[in-house]
Amino acid sequence: MTKVRFLTQGSLIIGFEITGHSTTDENDQMGRLVCSAVSSAAYMAANTLTEIVGAQVDAKVNDAIMHITVKSKLNESQITLAGLKLHMCELSKQYTTNVKVITEV
Repeated sequence: MTKVRFLTQGSLIIGFEITGHSTTDENDQMGRLVCSAVSSAAYMAANTLTEIVGAQVDAKVNDAIMHITVKSKLNESQITLAGLKLHMCELSKQYTTNVKVITEV
């Protein structure tokens, strides 16, 4: 299962962490598609934050983990982070055994 944690500070989303894979085994084609959707959305959000918004971020990316924390332009980053959260919440509703969304304060 892929777990998506949104990190908050008050009402602001300050980052996210995505861990795990959405597949149940190597033959799980639906899980692979869900995993691709999660990864694509996460990379789009990270690239939008750094390249479009111009925010400074702390980023850690390895196999089955992406951790992004916004260090500057936090207010300007909210639309991108809220959009990612909405997208991940909708994926978790549709694919309940593949994606879980958690919000941490």
